[in-house]
Amino acid sequence: MFDVLVYLFENYLHAEACPEPDQLVRRLSAAGFEDEEISEALEWLSGLNDVAGTYPPAATPGSDTFRIYAAEEMLTLGRDGCGFITFLESAGVLDPRTRELIIDRIMALPDQPVSMGRIKVIVLMVLWREACPMDSLLVDELLTEDEAYDAPVLQ
Repeated sequence: MFDVLVYLFENYLHAEACPEPDQLVRRLSAAGFEDEEISEALEWLSGLNDVAGTYPPAATPGSDTFRIYAAEEMLTLGRDGCGFITFLESAGVLDPRTRELIIDRIMALPDQPVSMGRIKVIVLMVLWREACPMDSLLVDELLTEDEAYDAPVLQ
C-alpha cells in the first residue's frame, strides 16, 4: 500500500490531478502494482477524503493549544512518531487540522505500532492531499528510506 501512495505522490503533482478511481486502478495495475495493494491504498485515500471533510478549518483547535496523546495513540506512534509530528507542527509544517488528519490516518492502519517510514509517508500524503506547500528538504526527509515501511517502531 505504501509503495502505491508514494507512486501517486511522485506521479501526480496534486491530488486533484489523479484520474477517476477506475482509470487510476488501471494505471496502477499497468505500473505493476498488485490488486490488493491498489485496493488498500485507494481505500486508505478514500478514508482520508472522508475524514478531511469532517475537520472543517473553523472546528480545529487554535495555534495556542497543545496536543495530549491518548495511551493508544502513544503505543501506535511511539515516542519517535509523536516527537516527529510535534516537531513538524512547531516548525510550521503542520497546523492543528493537518496534525489531526495525520493522527487519524495513522490510527486507521491495521498493523500497529507504526514505523517511522510509514508515518513519514502518511505525513507526505496528507500534505499532498491538502495541497500544503512543501519545500524540497521536507520532501526529501519524508521520502528518505532510512528504514523499511514495515520496520517496527522502537518504544
